[in-house]
Amino acid sequence: MFRWFSVRDAVEVGVALADQFAPRVAGPALRRRRPMARNSGALLKDLLRRAQSDARTRRLNLYQRAKFANSFKWRLMEQGVAAEIADDVTRRLVVQLSLQQHDLAAEQVAAAEALQSSKAHYLFAEANRCVAQHEPTEAIGLYQAAIRADPRLADAYNNLAAALCEVGRYEEAEANFREAIRVRTQYPEAHANLGALLRWRGRLDDAAATLRHAVKLDPASADARSNLGLALAALGRTREAKVQLRKVLKADPRHGDALLGMAFIARIDGRFDESSALVNRALRAHPGMPAAWAAVVAQRRMTRADGAWLKHALELAGTRLAPLQEADLRFAIGKFCDDTGDFDQAFESYRQANELLKASASTYDRQERALLVDELIRGYTESSVAATAQEASASEQPVFVVGMMRSGTSLVEQIIAAHPDAAGAGELGFWHDRVAALGPAARLVPIDARTRQQLSGDYLRLLAERAPGARRVVDKAPGNSDYLGVIRGVFRNARIIYMRRNPLDTCLSCYFQQLSPALNYTMDLGDLTHYYEQHLRLVAHWRKVLPPGSILEVPYAELVADQVGWTRTILDFIGLEWNSKCLEFHKAQRAVATASAWQVRQRIYRDSLDRWRNYERHLGPLRRLEGAEPLASDGRRASIATA
Repeated sequence: MFRWFSVRDAVEVGVALADQFAPRVAGPALRRRRPMARNSGALLKDLLRRAQSDARTRRLNLYQRAKFANSFKWRLMEQGVAAEIADDVTRRLVVQLSLQQHDLAAEQVAAAEALQSSKAHYLFAEANRCVAQHEPTEAIGLYQAAIRADPRLADAYNNLAAALCEVGRYEEAEANFREAIRVRTQYPEAHANLGALLRWRGRLDDAAATLRHAVKLDPASADARSNLGLALAALGRTREAKVQLRKVLKADPRHGDALLGMAFIARIDGRFDESSALVNRALRAHPGMPAAWAAVVAQRRMTRADGAWLKHALELAGTRLAPLQEADLRFAIGKFCDDTGDFDQAFESYRQANELLKASASTYDRQERALLVDELIRGYTESSVAATAQEASASEQPVFVVGMMRSGTSLVEQIIAAHPDAAGAGELGFWHDRVAALGPAARLVPIDARTRQQLSGDYLRLLAERAPGARRVVDKAPGNSDYLGVIRGVFRNARIIYMRRNPLDTCLSCYFQQLSPALNYTMDLGDLTHYYEQHLRLVAHWRKVLPPGSILEVPYAELVADQVGWTRTILDFIGLEWNSKCLEFHKAQRAVATASAWQVRQRIYRDSLDRWRNYERHLGPLRRLEGAEPLASDGRRASIATA
């Protein structure tokens, strides 16, 4: 710092330069009292060259250059040079030195940037070495240091995000994948990685869009294309999914994710032998692939004879796996133990799996959920719902099968879809997405007539795409329970079937399934209890305010006990004549892209009734739900509402 203010050298250089310059100027011209002409030849050019050379050699800073110019000017005047000429020459000198200072600063900045870039690349290489040695925590710190050294290093953001995924820090990972894309817009690997992460986190529409862009940037990327196929399959768009997965397998017949994607499609189509064969192909190609080992138990009921599978799965789960990979295996181990009657070990495996799955999900907000229910109850009164009926669509095509997850909605959809005049559209996200897009006001007051007309047109077009020519189309998204007030205001003849199952069986079944991370309330028994209580409160409200005959309540246990009677009731309710094909729903050739894909391919069975008794010692907060059922408007236990 003190050297910065030292001016002795600067003064000496300025004086010496003036002494060299003054005597070389012709006498009379030097003493004329006017500025020098702009074309004053080689003399001035030589002066500036010498000044630049001296300033650069001595690395004079801004303060020292000012002293240098000042000493130069006064020495000229001491040598008899007119003040006007001394001023003119000095001004030119100052301008030239300023330009030189700018050039020097640019050189210094470039040198500093090069040094930082070199440091960043060293740190980046060290981080990559840690990743190769399975040390993701150490790698994370080094990637972050590399980014501090060079914030433009897009690869560091991408690799940091991948390392964060390894330790289950998925929100941070998503932010860093997005930062990599911001730094380098056309970055196919980052787009592909972001799309895969969004798929893991259950944001399937966003995932599919991101992965399509990744494939567009790099059509040869097998991983991006296979992830796109998996996202499309999970969305129920199996035809598109198969196109993508077949392209991957054509280029690489051993690609593990693509094989498992095709196995998943075969399973939801009911082709279980083909699905098993594809899983076995994936295992032969990749014996240590966690997802392939987990997929084995989805194909069939396991027995104690499958002990070798359990032994290997436990060993694999104990290795260094990413949280979601381990979760796959823990859910599978839980199913194995449940199938073989080891219920304590099954529950512990499911508990571990859900704890791992929480890392990929946002925290369930109990207060926010209760507030949503409060607002819907206040906003949709009996009078406000009735006021919308006259302007609602008269279409009878939509049928809504609602209830809690795992309450039997897939079974009823399959029964109806077996009818020649009906079809199942699966779990459509239409109402969730559209109501969310309308904002908070849509749950405080019924939406306006123009918007309802737009919704009815869009929804009927969607049903026509999914099921051309069908008189009735089933939307079985369980979450539609939240939007029954909106739905009834759009379709006054909509038929709503509410599935009621023992709450303990329902909630445990949710807890035991690897559902989408978007269903964050399913990963904790306390959260499940709270969500179910709010669900019952809202369903009781809909039964009170919707017109009589709007809702048919189907008790799952009674449907299992009297399949024929309840099938007739369901068909009567939705306005379809009797057809015996509905009794053989398990033979229907259609995709079922839910966790019930195997169950709905079987004849109705009673094994799932009172399953909770196997886990009675583990119920915890779920005990609050024993005997809980939706209440009818008169306060009694809900009975069947018929049209």
